[in-house]
Amino acid sequence: MPERDASIGGVALPTEAQVLEALRSVMDPELGRDLVSLGMIKDIHTDSGNVRFTLVLTTPACPLASQIQDAARIAVMAVPGVEQVDVAVTSQVNRAQEKRDLIPGVRHTIAVASNKGGVGKSTVSVNLAVALAQTGAKVGLLDADITGPNIPLMMGLKTMPVADDGMMVAPTKYGISVMSIGFFLEDDAPVIWRGPLIGGAIKQLLEDVAWGELDYLIVDLPPGTSYASLTLGQIIPLSGVVIVTTPQDVSLMDAKKAISMFRQLNVPILGIVENMSYFVCPHCHERTDIFAHGGGRKTSDKLSVPFLGEIPLDLETRISADGGRPIVEANPTSTQADVFRAVAGAVAARVSVLQAGVKRS
Repeated sequence: MPERDASIGGVALPTEAQVLEALRSVMDPELGRDLVSLGMIKDIHTDSGNVRFTLVLTTPACPLASQIQDAARIAVMAVPGVEQVDVAVTSQVNRAQEKRDLIPGVRHTIAVASNKGGVGKSTVSVNLAVALAQTGAKVGLLDADITGPNIPLMMGLKTMPVADDGMMVAPTKYGISVMSIGFFLEDDAPVIWRGPLIGGAIKQLLEDVAWGELDYLIVDLPPGTSYASLTLGQIIPLSGVVIVTTPQDVSLMDAKKAISMFRQLNVPILGIVENMSYFVCPHCHERTDIFAHGGGRKTSDKLSVPFLGEIPLDLETRISADGGRPIVEANPTSTQADVFRAVAGAVAARVSVLQAGVKRS
């Protein structure tokens, strides 16, 4: 039935239709579409001059959540008869639309890659995972570096996975489900395998693990355009890949090769992270660009891929990783943790943009 106009003292009361029409003027800055057409407005209630509704974001890690919430509140306050607006904020990460269902409960799989060792890719992976989990997202972390698995050390995990109904149950830490072949090896035991064995191990760690319902599965890949990267790009629907580099030309040259490989595999490039971007002396606070600076941003511009952020070289970050507590968890109020959270927000936003089919670089 159509809504009936109502009024108190001759002043018209707002209707649900008016509220929706006002919210059509509010755009999601990342997705470039209005909140109503994106299905982000739910449960509208109008009670006299009081309006309540729920804003459903595409990710709990949305970096623009406050901006969108404020814009929605202002738009509805402009409706005649509205005296108060209450906006409840929640989120729902939609699953990538793909036919391959090797890991059915995982909505988005994000690879973290480099074409060069020693750039801090695993440090980025663990802090990205923890930062996303801290927003309320359900997160998993897969160590796909079969010959050099160090995620268990960096996450402070020694718990062996347990079997349940023929599946492995991943141990959890900091709210994250973690799986690595490192759980099954002695600390000094080398893995000397040929490519097909590595690919088979990665496939098994994906399909034989009860991952449950996850918003994001972060996959830490080994360095290089290796068999592991090729296998992952072929057997599961990757939502995208984060490329980690340092600023110097040698690393950037390898990063370009990694981007080229993933493009050939039709894997979206979520963006470039410049790690070890600069160093700030903890004593004199002078900044030094040890590995040069700005190469990651220049490369992203040249290759038309997003630039996700600059992460400084930092002693505490290294100590925290070696101690099994990523810096985002060990010192959440630090500048370094803020940077990692900003990168996580940028990655989540990029995934949402691609999910919505918005064509942007």
